[in-house]
Amino acid sequence: MFVIIVPPITLAIYIWAALSFTYSSGERVGYVQKFSHKGWICKTWEGELAMVNLPGTMAQIFRFTVRDAKVAEQINATLGKRVAMHYDQHRGLPTTCFGDTSYFVTSVQSVEP
Repeated sequence: MFVIIVPPITLAIYIWAALSFTYSSGERVGYVQKFSHKGWICKTWEGELAMVNLPGTMAQIFRFTVRDAKVAEQINATLGKRVAMHYDQHRGLPTTCFGDTSYFVTSVQSVEP
C-alpha cells in the first residue's frame, strides 16, 4: 500500500512546490512575433517575444508560456504593438504539460504612445 500511495503524493507536492515558488521574475520588452495555443492534453499558450535593442540589429528571441486565459487575451489584443511582459520563472517542472518553457508570463501592457 505504501508503494502505491506515497509516490503520487510526493510527486504532487513536488509539482505544487515548483509552481508555487518563483526562481526568478522580471520584465521583457519587445514585439510578440508568435503566439499559439498548443498541446495534446495540457493546452497552454506559447509565444516568442522579439527584443530589438538597436535599429538594424538582430532581434533576441524570448520564448514564454502563458497559463492564464485572461493574460492570453491581453496578448492577443496587443499583437503588433510594443509590449512589456512581466514573467516568473519556475524551474524543475517534471513535464512539458505545464508549458514548453520555464518562463510564465503573468501580465502584459502596451508601451506604445
